Formats: sequence, structure tokens, C-alpha cells
Amino acid sequence: MIFLVIFMTSCSSESIDEVVIIEDSSELIIPESKTIEIEIMELINDYRLSKGLNPLNNVGIIKAQAFNHTDYMISNNHVSHDNFNSRRLFLEDRLGAQNVSENVAYGFTSAQSAVSAWLKSDGHRANIEGDFTDFELSADQNDAGKWYYTNIFVKK
Repeated sequence: MIFLVIFMTSCSSESIDEVVIIEDSSELIIPESKTIEIEIMELINDYRLSKGLNPLNNVGIIKAQAFNHTDYMISNNHVSHDNFNSRRLFLEDRLGAQNVSENVAYGFTSAQSAVSAWLKSDGHRANIEGDFTDFELSADQNDAGKWYYTNIFVKK
């Protein structure tokens, strides 16, 4: 089971060498939040509050980056942090982010199961408990109904 959790989740706060050019921010797609996304963000903020940490704010430009990455993972049928450096640079440039991290996951069928898996992992929990001000999340299903998740944390 531990292998499954490690395999199905991943986190990143490190730079990745690959850089992708980001188009003008006026072309960003910021979809409405799904129920599972709202539930995950509420669970994360409830957890942060239980630890004496500030709740995180939702920011549309972060949602757009999370959405694009979730779509990318579904298109490639692969959970990854590919192009994380591009997302980080974009958020630094357009949002004034000082620090950016992300958690990704695959296959969890409920908000509680995804958040529980992240909290059982030192790296993911560190992102959830990190010194951040804002976050957003994208969750979507592939054609087979498997869920993919991207959760981006930002400190402004």
C-alpha cells in the first residue's frame, strides 16, 4: 500500500531544467471549480488551521496553471512534474510569487483519500504545511474515469 501511495503521488519544489514558453496571460483558461476540488482545498485549509497555520487564498491564475498541468498529465497518461519550472517562472513573473511548490496525484476517488495520501508523505505534507499564502487545485478524469490532480502552492 505504501508503494501505491508513493507511486500515485508526487510533489515538487525543485527546479526542472526544461523551460516552455508561456503565452500571454489573457489566453489563460480558468475553469470553474469542481466539487472535489473545493472539498480538497477545504480539507487542506482545515488541516492548516488545525496546525495553527494561515488558510490559503484561491487565485485564478494559479488555477489556470494547475488546470493546464492536469490536462497535460491526462493527455500524456503520466503523472509528473514536467515543466514545473515553467509554471514556477510564470507565477513569479505574473503573480509576484516568491516561492512555488506543487503536489500531484493520480487515481484517488475522493477528496479525503487524495489529501490523506499527501499528508502521509513527508514531502507532500511539507508543501501543505509550508509558508504559503495562496493555492489552487485542478482535478480531472481521463477517458477511463481515473482522476488526476495538480495542487500548486504559492507564497507572494
